[in-house]
Amino acid sequence: MDKNFAVNDRGAAICMIAAMFILGFTDNFIVFISEVISLWQFQMLRAAIALPLIALIAWVWSISLRPKRFWAVGLRSVFLSVSMVFYFWSLAFIPLAQALAGLFTSPIFILLISGLILRQKIGLFRIVAVSIGFIGIILVVDTKLIDLTFFSFLPVLGGFFYAMAAVATRQLCEGETTLSLLAMLMVVQSVVGAFALALIALLEPEIPLGTSGFVLRGWVWPINSVLPWIIIQALGAILGIGLIFKAYQIGQASQVAVFEYSALIFGPFFAWLLIGQQVSIIQFLGIALIASAGTIIAIRSLKE
Repeated sequence: MDKNFAVNDRGAAICMIAAMFILGFTDNFIVFISEVISLWQFQMLRAAIALPLIALIAWVWSISLRPKRFWAVGLRSVFLSVSMVFYFWSLAFIPLAQALAGLFTSPIFILLISGLILRQKIGLFRIVAVSIGFIGIILVVDTKLIDLTFFSFLPVLGGFFYAMAAVATRQLCEGETTLSLLAMLMVVQSVVGAFALALIALLEPEIPLGTSGFVLRGWVWPINSVLPWIIIQALGAILGIGLIFKAYQIGQASQVAVFEYSALIFGPFFAWLLIGQQVSIIQFLGIALIASAGTIIAIRSLKE
């Protein structure tokens, strides 16, 4: 499964589009989950479902779950866990289209990290791409300056830490198996969730009702009403993330990355179909600009 694959850009594109279709569908259920349990309980329960399945897959395919560089995979998992906290948190308060657009600012942050921290050459085209992406963020937020809140920028924070995870994967995690990366991510998310739940139990904060209590709520029983959504989310995460890794294994990374932006089509479509969320023309334009910026960055990276 993690052996050497021949380059197959068409197959990689199909895998990536399928992954975005699955994740664009399952992420909508966070809205229902956030009304009943906390983000932390959700992450722990999802990991409890996913980890045995990951272990089974690893056993069937004879793939090691032991990281070659434990610290590197752990650091990458911390970055990605923080990213997903901000992303899932935002889904409880803002439309999926805005959350996805914020998360997909990650290529812009990857470029900035590469230039400012790793001292890699950026070039004029990608500087222009960053400017286009920034304009896209402003359009997707689509609100007056006075109405901006912390929740407006949650997915962008998610995009920043997603970029940190991507850089860590590229720079530190070469040769690691797909399943070891996925398993470590689930373990770290469980640890973060357990720590947050312990802190909530200690501080006993006042818990708002509904989605407003998504990050402040402690452990909740019963969970019968949201268990089906959690199971769907766990299965979707394994299949969707697995297809993403598969796409990057069999295709050229810079070309494959372009197809990740299909999530900006599938996510809003399912959000409209399942929960009636709509995207304004201005927001759609912003999404298009962010996708264009990421595409420019990917194409320029391919030529280097």
